[in-house]
Amino acid sequence: MPAAIPFNKPYFSGLETKYIEEAVRAGKISGDGMFTKRCHAFFEQEMGFHKALLTTSCTDALEMAALLLDLQPGDEVIVPSYTFVSTANAFVLRGATIVFADSTALNPNLDAASLASLITPRTRAIVPVHYAGIACDMGNILALAEQHGLAVVEDAAQAIASYYQGRPLGTLGALGAFSFHETKNIISGEGGLLAINDPRYGPRAEIIREKGTNRSAFFRGEIDKYSWVDVGSSFLPSDIIAAYLWAQLENLTAIQARRLATWQRYAEALAPLRALGVALPHLPAYATNNGHAFHLVTRSLPERTALIAALSRQQILAVFHYQPLHRSPYFAARHDGRALPWAEHYADCLVRLPLYYELSEADQNRVIEAVLAFYKAY
Repeated sequence: MPAAIPFNKPYFSGLETKYIEEAVRAGKISGDGMFTKRCHAFFEQEMGFHKALLTTSCTDALEMAALLLDLQPGDEVIVPSYTFVSTANAFVLRGATIVFADSTALNPNLDAASLASLITPRTRAIVPVHYAGIACDMGNILALAEQHGLAVVEDAAQAIASYYQGRPLGTLGALGAFSFHETKNIISGEGGLLAINDPRYGPRAEIIREKGTNRSAFFRGEIDKYSWVDVGSSFLPSDIIAAYLWAQLENLTAIQARRLATWQRYAEALAPLRALGVALPHLPAYATNNGHAFHLVTRSLPERTALIAALSRQQILAVFHYQPLHRSPYFAARHDGRALPWAEHYADCLVRLPLYYELSEADQNRVIEAVLAFYKAY
């Protein structure tokens, strides 16, 4: 039996433990230590965020965004149905009403053309999710948001170092949220980042992140004591997490190059499947690809089930992804009844293939050959 090929394997550069030890020796392993500051500077200088704040997860970054928008019960937020639960739950926690949008026929991203019909006088924000690091149609989304006075919060959990018309994802909306979960390109085990692009949100974001206190200003020597001045929670991560992340950021270019090469080999080798009606990732002209994930969209749920089972028999772990949130046990009774066929199609038919830094060409060839053999026999 050949060795198993996992779906994901966390990247380890070798410097992570060295930097963690440095953080411990420095005597400050709580939040906003020296490695957190290095990470913040990197994102602000290299990615162009007005302000970057590390968080303990992308979920926390989204929850901070919801607090910053000062949402009230009854306010509406437009979110794609085909996404992780945190995208919607962060705003539900503030009492907002979620209005789900469908995906596009070409890829799982939010269908920008459907947004105008979903906006009401109660709409406050649009939350596009850049699925697999491929940009949503941000030009149309931003234009519509400006027309109606809406905030745009980019869920860029999977989108590190990916671009829309030359601009880094996460810099286009007023706020952006990133994930450094171990399944992402750049990791810290758990971890996230809130990118603040509208300067108006910067000072309050620091307060919300520090349990609703002006503690950050105190540590900078701007005030003589800190107090409880707003709502908030404990969103900042340990400097140990930041130390791990810093080792990853130092290797960002190499990680991206390796993942992109792997993604491109899949795209070229599996291109013949298009003739059978099996969809491969669609990259719009305005978007780049960061090699986060490679997926196929099968023609039916039974076909996907059979493909995953066939790969599993050969010790290859391929996985499906999200279930549509509008059909979830929590939300189904709250949904307004609109059909969201593409979200349901991707939930039933999308399958992700193994993709990680250490995936060798030999193992990737095993995956490719197994997929092609399945379709030859199916």
